Amino acid sequence: MKQILCFGDSNTFGYIPKTQGRYPWGVRWTSILNENLGLDKYRIIEEGLVGRTTIFEDPLRDGRCGVKSLPNILETHTPVDVVIIMLGTNDCKTVYGASAEVIGKGISKLIRQIRANTKTSEILIISPIHLGNHVWRSEYDPEFSAESIIVSEKLSSVYQKICKKENVHFLDAAIYANPSNEDQEHLNAEGHNLLAHAILNKVYEIEKKAV
Repeated sequence: MKQILCFGDSNTFGYIPKTQGRYPWGVRWTSILNENLGLDKYRIIEEGLVGRTTIFEDPLRDGRCGVKSLPNILETHTPVDVVIIMLGTNDCKTVYGASAEVIGKGISKLIRQIRANTKTSEILIISPIHLGNHVWRSEYDPEFSAESIIVSEKLSSVYQKICKKENVHFLDAAIYANPSNEDQEHLNAEGHNLLAHAILNKVYEIEKKAV
């Protein structure tokens, strides 16, 4: 059975917009991916954490720094055939003051960690969906600003360049899905379904090249 590790934030966790809940199996994109690949052939390892960043420490919540947790997770689940990383949204928060280029350096560090811990894993980097135009408003998530939206929109071009340089696979989630109207930040059920099938096609492409 092949293993695919999905390492991300709340949109990998399956956070339901405007709630404290989580979409059930069959709705979140990781589960849709698993069902379509075949539960008898693939195991999707769901490692989504609300608030996770690439390299930053959240001053209000412990354990959110991706580079501090990824090596242990890789060791726990070895062997892993494909590692999928979808991070960057939380890095856009005003508290970090990070540019798209700095966030990209976090992605590069995660790639290096994967290669240091598992020599044979294929790597897929997904640039996250864009933040909604009103995400910074008080009724949504004031941890972001209008500038955060611009940074989120720049991530795809930065990530794509990194993936080309590092010779890893790339997917732009914003081509396939948008943030929900409910909170301008998280995928709704339709978004999870759309993203799942885009990732599914990418996994098939990766598998075909690996043969």
